[in-house]
Amino acid sequence: MSAAFTLAKPEHLDRLVSLVAAYHAEEGIEQTEETRRNGLAPLLDGIPHGVAYLIGPARAPIGYIILTFGWSVEFGGLDAFVDEIYVRPGVRGRGIATEALMAVPNALAGGGIKAIHIEVARANGIAQKLYARAGFKPRDDYMLMSRKF
Repeated sequence: MSAAFTLAKPEHLDRLVSLVAAYHAEEGIEQTEETRRNGLAPLLDGIPHGVAYLIGPARAPIGYIILTFGWSVEFGGLDAFVDEIYVRPGVRGRGIATEALMAVPNALAGGGIKAIHIEVARANGIAQKLYARAGFKPRDDYMLMSRKF
């Protein structure tokens, strides 16, 4: 399967909001549409903190991947975090998400990214296998911790 991989721009906001809403519903993430739009719009406007890519044709995308950027002394510079990745249920199991995760380093080539990270639920064996196929490995003795404010 060869899915198109398009950098999302402001004109893609409505399509992306719809996909993100579907993912959030599937995952039980409660968020207003206004909050969702406020979180996505700056990425599409080109802020330096992250990017969103549409998976599939830009007019009718079948998924998306959102990356955010940070800095890591441990990894020697700029790193990226896969904030969200989603493929519509009807087209899952065809290697599309793996292809998207494999394309990320190429899409960011020349940007100086030293590492890409992804979070996965300990109980989600399917996602763990997907991420492993794309070259992600668990870090022994580390776990992600968060604090909301």
